[in-house]
Amino acid sequence: MKRIKWLSPGMEVKRWIFILSLGVLFFSLAVSETFLLVRNKVFVPLFAGEWGTTNTVLGILGIILMVLGIKKLVRSILHTFIPDKKIDLLSTIYYKRQLKRGPRVVAIGGGTGLPVLLHGLKEYTNNITAIVTVADDGGSSGRLRREFKVPPPGDIRNCLVALADSEPLLEELFQYRFRHDSHLKGHNFGNLFITVLSQVTGDFEKAIKESSKVLAIRGQVIPSTLSDVILEARFEDGKLIKGESRISDSRENKGRIRRVYLNPPDSRPTQEALTAIKEADAIILGPGSLYTSVIPNLLVKGMAEAILSSPAIKIYVCNVMTQPGETDGYTAADHTEAIFLHTGPGIFDYVIVNMEKVPRYLLRKYQEEGAHPVVIDEKRLLEMGLKVIKEKLISNTNYVRHDSGKLSRIIMKLLVDQKLI
Repeated sequence: MKRIKWLSPGMEVKRWIFILSLGVLFFSLAVSETFLLVRNKVFVPLFAGEWGTTNTVLGILGIILMVLGIKKLVRSILHTFIPDKKIDLLSTIYYKRQLKRGPRVVAIGGGTGLPVLLHGLKEYTNNITAIVTVADDGGSSGRLRREFKVPPPGDIRNCLVALADSEPLLEELFQYRFRHDSHLKGHNFGNLFITVLSQVTGDFEKAIKESSKVLAIRGQVIPSTLSDVILEARFEDGKLIKGESRISDSRENKGRIRRVYLNPPDSRPTQEALTAIKEADAIILGPGSLYTSVIPNLLVKGMAEAILSSPAIKIYVCNVMTQPGETDGYTAADHTEAIFLHTGPGIFDYVIVNMEKVPRYLLRKYQEEGAHPVVIDEKRLLEMGLKVIKEKLISNTNYVRHDSGKLSRIIMKLLVDQKLI
């Protein structure tokens, strides 16, 4: 019954099936006549005229009709799933196959930094696993977390959109934020979607997977833990602040962070995260807020040990700018030491740092907010046993951020140099 449906009116495949069948018929006749001639070693006329000319024309015509039929049939089917787009079939297939063969990359972090990295990596491989922090307790994510008892969806949503291969309108929908006065003000549609889906399915992980299908993402996004964790920070003056949003609030914090903790301390990583780390060709930490996006993932019990034991190449992407209230005055080596303090040395082998000067008009804007370019103290980094990669990495936007294309190219080149791809 299902086979008959292919011949139903409106399917736009019957004509191409007919042309393909006609091509197969013509080509089969030409081949059979050639086989007959070779077998009997006699001249066999075909229809009218000389056999050689007629049979050659028939064979070529059959090939042309088969190629045309297959091309148009596949194009007609693809247009059903990808409407209103010009499809270069050969390039599309080649590109998709290459992405499937790409390196297995695990990117760990959160905030606005991790999506920037993911956006560039997805052009080189489909085998991406984003392991995302779930310590956020502010804004829309915090409200949904408290009300519905689900992990905060905000950072996960941003990573899903960064890896999306869907229509731009769908990505824009997931990022839409309600701004008019109502109970929804401040909420993000994507956050609401993931939260509602977790209530419908009864499983937050399943909600992420179903959202991944909607956005047709390249790779997978995984929370670092499903535990209801609270981030705490101890400052050098002894002050203890609880809550990710309070720790990163520069208005509240004037001191230097000594150490951060997860409460409860025995939160466990997801099994998918551990499997991805074990099988990875490359593990990348950052970019992103040091104490509130990168390190919280490493505090999940067993996560740092899994990374240390992985045979993958391990890379830390250092931030371009310091973050007020969190990394004031930090150099590249200070960022590195903070990670080592929480995990032990050797959790990464390479550190990528920006050597490009920040444009003056942007520099003034950031300095007014208390942010400054991260200084590269290369000697200290080398003394830690790290390999330092210095490149120009700033994007040409109104924000001082990493350029996703430049950053991903550097990482891919490193993997090629190490013969990992």
